[in-house]
Amino acid sequence: MKKIGASLILAVALTAAFAQTNPPAGRPMSLQDCFAAALKNNFDVRIERYEPLKSQLDLHAAYAGYDPTFSLSGTHSHNEAGGIFTNGVPVSDQNAFNSGLNGSLPWGMTYGLTGNVAENYGSSASLPGGYDSSGGQVGVNVTQPLLNGFWMDATRLAISAAKNNLKLSEQGLRNQLITTVTAVENAYYELIYARENVKVQQEALVLAQTQRDQDRQRVQIGSLAPLDVQQDEAQVAQSRANLIAAQNTLSVDQNALKNLVTDQYAQWHDEEIQPLATLDAARQPLDVQDSWSKGMTLRPDLIQTKLNLEQQGIQLKYDRNQIFPSLDLTASYGYNGAGREFSDAFGQYATANRPYYGYGAQFSVPLSNAKARNLYQADRAVEHQYLLKLKQLEQNVLVQIDNAVKAAESAWESADATKQARIYAEAALDAEQKKYAVGKSTTFTVLQLQNNLTSARSQEIRALANCNQALANLAAAEGSTLQRRNLDVEAK
Repeated sequence: MKKIGASLILAVALTAAFAQTNPPAGRPMSLQDCFAAALKNNFDVRIERYEPLKSQLDLHAAYAGYDPTFSLSGTHSHNEAGGIFTNGVPVSDQNAFNSGLNGSLPWGMTYGLTGNVAENYGSSASLPGGYDSSGGQVGVNVTQPLLNGFWMDATRLAISAAKNNLKLSEQGLRNQLITTVTAVENAYYELIYARENVKVQQEALVLAQTQRDQDRQRVQIGSLAPLDVQQDEAQVAQSRANLIAAQNTLSVDQNALKNLVTDQYAQWHDEEIQPLATLDAARQPLDVQDSWSKGMTLRPDLIQTKLNLEQQGIQLKYDRNQIFPSLDLTASYGYNGAGREFSDAFGQYATANRPYYGYGAQFSVPLSNAKARNLYQADRAVEHQYLLKLKQLEQNVLVQIDNAVKAAESAWESADATKQARIYAEAALDAEQKKYAVGKSTTFTVLQLQNNLTSARSQEIRALANCNQALANLAAAEGSTLQRRNLDVEAK
């Protein structure tokens, strides 16, 4: 028994050395730590965060459609004219200045504030002493559409689209956050499973090595045929290969989680994330109706589809307005000014004793208006498409949630079953080892039960990981991931 105990201790030590020749530095992390790191550093999240910013700037740019345009110009012209029968050459010069402020208002009205003044001077045969005069106008003119362009025009359509795109981008960011958080949670529990599976395979290797060492002693005392040790050696070799594969899976899962939570992979390369959580399968009450209700209100892709349908309704409002003929009211009002010098004209502007005004209406209509009518019908067809897509997505969400609920319930049932299977496998191996010790069993049977136990242990931790991942996937299907994990994230 002392030799057997020594062999077992040696096997454990060799296995530990084989598993961790140069153990990397550890970085203990809870699941919340991983979430915080991912929301700060994950490349997909950081890239997506620019979309609401871009949409906000696009909205500001759309409102610029109401920005007035100011214009100012000044010109000088010189002219010498006359004919062969004309005594003297008429000469004229003009200095002119024009300014304006033009724009539009949210109810469709366009306006223009104008001001101009010109000075004319020169000489002719009839006025050999020359002449000098100035004159101009200042005033305002407005145009108010009553039909086409009244309740919706291009600027208001652009603003509406920009507002809608801002909401879409916010939901796009929220969707990316849910996707990333779900991926982190799945990777986190996958890493825990990989670490536990390495332990399972290490235990399997210890069992195989212990059995081999015991059988070698039996061969030496003549109670066992040497051929049986070859079966033990095969079992040890296979267990070592399984351990190597499990360690490689652990390394891959480490890298998968690191890739999600950091943007400096090279700095994390030599560190090992050590999850602080453990695998458990605490059963939670699930209600498919409650999950459906969450999905209908929280799913970002469903909200985005509703926003697209809403925007299409605004587009139809614009299209319908374009079918109407144009009926515009126009009005203008201002003051004239005249005199010899510029100052004389400006003085009359100030006294406001030479007003001018005008008002009227103008009507125009395309005789067929085929373009506007067909565009309206085409966009109505698009609206029907969006409505069908919304109904289709709603049904898909219900199916996805139903499947996710069933997957979670199935995972819990599987966890219970695999736990029982592991307990029975342990008992069966223990009983068979006792029979083998008194010569009532064979090496083949014991090794087979060792394999069964290793498989049962691996399946149990796989089922536990599946339980936690199923809950994460259910929350993603509902769109409730951020609320479930109490992540207060502004989707802007």
